[in-house]
Amino acid sequence: MTTRSLTSIRALVIDVDGVLWHGDRALAGVPAFFDFLRARQIAFTIATNNSARPASEIVERLAALGVKVDADEVLTSAHATALYLPRLAPRGARVLAIGGDGLEDELTRAGYALVDQNADIVVVGIDWDLTYDKLKRAALEIRRGAKFIGTNADKTYPGAEGIIPGAGAILAALQAATEVAPLVIGKPERAMYDIAVEKMGAARNASAMLGDRLDTDIEGAQRAGLTSILVLTGVTTRESLAQSTVQPDFIFADLDTLREAWLRGY
Repeated sequence: MTTRSLTSIRALVIDVDGVLWHGDRALAGVPAFFDFLRARQIAFTIATNNSARPASEIVERLAALGVKVDADEVLTSAHATALYLPRLAPRGARVLAIGGDGLEDELTRAGYALVDQNADIVVVGIDWDLTYDKLKRAALEIRRGAKFIGTNADKTYPGAEGIIPGAGAILAALQAATEVAPLVIGKPERAMYDIAVEKMGAARNASAMLGDRLDTDIEGAQRAGLTSILVLTGVTTRESLAQSTVQPDFIFADLDTLREAWLRGY
């Protein structure tokens, strides 16, 4: 556990799934928590490893809960990937994308050409309509020499029905089929955290990550030098926490208990 106080935090990177909602169900305390952040002038970036969901969808869903955020306060792993790709291939390069509309939109807006074959890069995120044919085409392109990029490596995803396969499960299938490991952009890799902190113009020692996963949110925060805050409303349970070597700086049952502790100057 950290010796820092919550009151020293001036910028917050906030995960989505398992923190703000579970599948179609909003979690308790979301509007009050954002009201608290606005009132205290604590900057935030909503950072999600879900590459299928465009930023606009998160904005609209929060608006339905009475929470107003701007699109530039949202960072998806698809957007982070699009920002990173110029380091690997020039804009205009050919990309085979396995993922949802959010991923394809980000790649297109970044100036990349979406193709089904002869790709320079294969970018893979969560795909709710995944088929064997998509896996086959991606594997063939990777074996042919295309760079293999993963938006994130989350093995599981907290859906409304329970814990279901995430993008990392798709990456694992392709790695098994090609014997090529992907370059991953999203949490827990530093790229997502660095971009988020830069967007907020925040000092790293006054920034924190709020998430529900030890293997992405918390481990990534520690790699990036951010304070880590875990809420137990998503994937991590008290039992799995006790067995993990990755330990957050702060642990709270939910957003309400976090907000109440923050108000008390914890």
